[in-house]
Amino acid sequence: MPVESEAPGGRDVVGAVLKACTLLGQFSADRPVWTLNDLTTASGMNKTTVFRLMATLVQAGWVNRTGEGAYRVAMPVFEIGSAALAKLDIRSAAKPFMSDLATTFGNTAYLMVPAEQGAVCIDLLEGRNSLVVAGINVGSVMPYHAAAGPIVMLAHSKELRDRWIKPGLPAITEQTITDVNLLVEHLDEIEDAGYSLSVSDYLPGVAAVAAPILGSDGAVLASISVGGRAEEFEGAALAAKIEKVCAAGARITRIVRAMPRG
Repeated sequence: MPVESEAPGGRDVVGAVLKACTLLGQFSADRPVWTLNDLTTASGMNKTTVFRLMATLVQAGWVNRTGEGAYRVAMPVFEIGSAALAKLDIRSAAKPFMSDLATTFGNTAYLMVPAEQGAVCIDLLEGRNSLVVAGINVGSVMPYHAAAGPIVMLAHSKELRDRWIKPGLPAITEQTITDVNLLVEHLDEIEDAGYSLSVSDYLPGVAAVAAPILGSDGAVLASISVGGRAEEFEGAALAAKIEKVCAAGARITRIVRAMPRG
C-alpha cells in the first residue's frame, strides 16, 4: 500500500483535515457528484484513504451518498459557505438550496419576495422533469391568496394580511379560496404547519410546496418553493418535498440572519 507523506506546514497542520478539504474541493457546480474511483484519481491519494475520509465526511453530515453509491456534498457545506460571504443577498443564499430541490425532485424551484402589488418571483431553477408553467417567470407578480409561495408569505405576515385580506378577492381558478373567513382559517393552519401546499389554486393541474424565509424580527423576507404537476405532489413524494422545502427555508433563514448589516 502506498505511503502518503504528511501535509506540509509543520506540526500545527492536521494532515487528515487538509486531505479532506482537498476532496471537498473537487466538488463544483460543473461536477457535483463524484465516485470513489474518480476522487482517488483526481486527488492522487490512495483508495483506502479516500474511502475513509469520505466515510467520515458522510458521518459528519458534510457529504451524502447517492443511490448509486457516489458522493455529493450536503447542504451544511453550502450553508456555511454562504454565511461566509459578506455581501450575500437572499437570492445568492437561496441558490444552492433551489438547485438541490430542482435536482432532487426534477421540479421547478422558485424564490419569491413580498412587494406592494403581490409576490414577485426573483429566481427560478428548472429540474429535469419540470413542467413549463406559463405566467410564472422571473419578474412575475402574483396575488398573495393563491399559489404556495405567495400564500405562505401571507400566512406569516400580519402586515400583508391586514393589507390584502378583504372581500372581493378574485378567483384565479375554481380552487382559489376567496371567502375571507375560510382564507384566514387556511392561513392560520399554514402558519402553524410552517409550510403551504397549493393544488390547482393558481394554475389547473399544478401543485407546489413552499416555506417562508424570515428575518431576525420574524418579518417575512421571501419564500422558497418547488412546483410541478399535481400528480407528483402526493403520498411519499409529497412528504419528501415538504420535509426538504421546510429544511431549506429554515437554513436560508439562519443564513440571512447571520448576514452582516449595513
